[in-house]
Amino acid sequence: MFSLRSKKVMQYVIPTMLSNVCFFLFTVVDGIFVGRGVGTNGLGAVNLVLPFVLVVNALFMLVNIGGATIFAICLGRGEKEEANQVFRHGMIMLGIVSTVLSVLGTFFAEPLCTLLGAGGETFHQLSVGYLFWYALFIIPSGFNMGLQSYCRNDGAPGLVGAAVIISTIFNIFGDWLLIFPLSMGTKGAAIATGVSQIIALLIMMLHFVRRKGVLRFGEIKWKNSTAKEIIVRGLPEGIGQLSTPVMTLCMNLVLVEMIGDIGVNAFSIISYVASFTVAVFFGTSEGLQPLFGQSYGAENRTDLHFYFKTGLLINFLGSFMVTGIIIYLSRPIYVLFGADAITLDYTLQVMLLYAWGFVVMSFNVMISAYLYSTERSAQAVIINFLRSIMVNTLVILLLPKLIGIGIIWHTFGIYEVMVLVVAIVLLYYSEYREVKKGGIIG
Repeated sequence: MFSLRSKKVMQYVIPTMLSNVCFFLFTVVDGIFVGRGVGTNGLGAVNLVLPFVLVVNALFMLVNIGGATIFAICLGRGEKEEANQVFRHGMIMLGIVSTVLSVLGTFFAEPLCTLLGAGGETFHQLSVGYLFWYALFIIPSGFNMGLQSYCRNDGAPGLVGAAVIISTIFNIFGDWLLIFPLSMGTKGAAIATGVSQIIALLIMMLHFVRRKGVLRFGEIKWKNSTAKEIIVRGLPEGIGQLSTPVMTLCMNLVLVEMIGDIGVNAFSIISYVASFTVAVFFGTSEGLQPLFGQSYGAENRTDLHFYFKTGLLINFLGSFMVTGIIIYLSRPIYVLFGADAITLDYTLQVMLLYAWGFVVMSFNVMISAYLYSTERSAQAVIINFLRSIMVNTLVILLLPKLIGIGIIWHTFGIYEVMVLVVAIVLLYYSEYREVKKGGIIG
């Protein structure tokens, strides 16, 4: 028999993990259809744009997770009006961020693609087409992600899962329609993703029609202090989400310089496959975030520690299982992307060198989520800054020049190990400090 806490973990983690996997499938499905409908160079072109897409997601997560974390703590304390004020602040901030990003992507698509490494004839036009049309749909995509974060904390993880699954189905159909029968190439993939995000947003609005939870739209009493707190609480996750785009950009720059097109195309396939694994880890941490926050707000030490240990165990076992599946089924998975024979053989070789880093990353993601959900944002910021901006950049850019290009495929695991050592030290230090203060965490 499952305990009440175990049932809560399943109630929140499984739908969130499933919705995260489906969300990442938007990108993976785009890659499959682009690879088979446009060609390997189309796949590489979309991958070169991927850092911009992931930076957009990182900024959305900063606002969304920051607000949702405070929202969960308020619910744990029974402060419903304060929770709604946080929600309304978050929505306004999300609207501002998404508008700026949409304008940036639509009006400056060409220079952005050049900056991202798609300046040559091989990738430029394909990349510009994808980026421009993706940017046109950033605003509805942002609001969709925001409502998913808050509704998950408002007791509706099932609705969030349903919205993502249904929109993913529409995305798959849209990719097929726009890339094959209508021959719209990379821009067709971006349009299909954008339309499916609008469908998900409409589904999420059902939460307010049903009026089952606490969330309500209404009058906002704007406070700069609330907006600042949202940014502070969301900063760790926002920085953490930068890990993939920064790593992707650095990898692409090194691969373009030292290996060439085959390296970029191989890494594009690895990135798509890796996104599935990342979805599992972030699905666990985001699913547990409401439980962390509510337990912390209610000063329930026993539940808080149970959820943290459970999250570590899920990510540890999941990382081994998913990594094993990726390695064992690598050839049929890579064939889906339409890679040519040379690229396919090369990708099969280097994925074995890359995949071990997933196991280490799973711990870093969970420790960070636990810290920022329990008002220890400073420690979480340090962990995510190291793995997302500083250590990963230095390791990827410097090690291949110092040791040789062969090390490039190991750099992911190397920098995650370095960060994990720091994360463990920060975790134990903060727990020890809370014990001395008599706080609920210790």
